[in-house]
Amino acid sequence: MGTRCVVLDIGGVLEVTPPTGWVRRWEQEAGLAAGIVLERLHDVLLAGSVGTMSEAEVIAAARTRLSVPEDQLTSFWTLVWEEYLGTLNVELFAWFRGLRPRFRTGILSNSFVGAREREQERYGFADVTDVIVYSHEVGFAKPDPRVYALTCERLGAAPGDMVFLDDTPAAVEGARAAGWQPVLFRATAQAIADVEACLAI
Repeated sequence: MGTRCVVLDIGGVLEVTPPTGWVRRWEQEAGLAAGIVLERLHDVLLAGSVGTMSEAEVIAAARTRLSVPEDQLTSFWTLVWEEYLGTLNVELFAWFRGLRPRFRTGILSNSFVGAREREQERYGFADVTDVIVYSHEVGFAKPDPRVYALTCERLGAAPGDMVFLDDTPAAVEGARAAGWQPVLFRATAQAIADVEACLAI
């Protein structure tokens, strides 16, 4: 067995991201019918998550499809990122930061264009881990097998060396299928204990 690696998800794990109801809040603010934002922007938001549209292109598409004034579009985008970034899971972040140099560490996130810059500015994730794999930068997302293989490649590790923490069952099962040791995040203390147990094996 090579160097053990610990890989964490971001949203719902390293970031605490409870739903803010931003879609309906913004629809009400802009005078739009309930459900219209996701109906008209579903494909655009999906494209932003795998990097086939830039952030500027996503905003331009929202402007065209929703026909709202610029100030309301700015409000919309602020609400999007308010929920996306959430707040830092301080306890988990401190534990994760302390894993190096005993273990190699990584972050694997289903993300959105603009996330790296905003998360680095707010939380400094790149300063505490060896590798960050963002879906919007690599073009595919969990549970696609390719994203697990790419993360192994970037960490220089075999699948059996990977311990992975995520709050989404599909991502956890994708990791299991890739030969990783996955842990489903339910609470911070539980997650740390379960990952430590995997590392002790």
